[in-house]
Amino acid sequence: MEVKHVSFSYGEKRILDGVSLSLTKGRRVAVMGESGRGKTTLLKLMLGLIEPDSGEIARDNGERPSVVFQEDRLLPWFTARRNVEIVAAPGCASEEILRDMELADAMDKLPKELSGGMQRRAAIARALAFGGSPLLLDEPFKGLDPEMRERIAERILSYAGEGPILLITHDEREAELLKCDEIIRL
Repeated sequence: MEVKHVSFSYGEKRILDGVSLSLTKGRRVAVMGESGRGKTTLLKLMLGLIEPDSGEIARDNGERPSVVFQEDRLLPWFTARRNVEIVAAPGCASEEILRDMELADAMDKLPKELSGGMQRRAAIARALAFGGSPLLLDEPFKGLDPEMRERIAERILSYAGEGPILLITHDEREAELLKCDEIIRL
């Protein structure tokens, strides 16, 4: 996936101006900036949820990104296990991913029965189970304590393998945890 000189405005307010980035095999890119600087807007543009005012977003044919949105977006009527299973790639071991996210004892709980950090880890498990590439992460460590962030970051890297990762964050430490080789500041 490649973002080429993309600009976007909400009404009269310019949010992004000529942003470019490339997500190729093995790349780890962090997008950082204060709130309201267009980080999540960039993610929405990359997913085709909104269209840029100018510039281009080139996607490979058949590219299916895995996404952790800023909100967990868990379906409230399904357990953590079912939230993962409904998007899991064929042959994916949903229970194993949930265990890796340290949710072994919470697999059969509804989202409302999970803490905020547990919901976040279930959302990460769902994105990893989908098995798409690139992996797009919008504030993935929100609600996790520093030690948990480290463990989950290791597991994300393990599941991602050589697949590209885009991290949206406010925290440089998170870019370090995911071994980002480029930081774009908005």
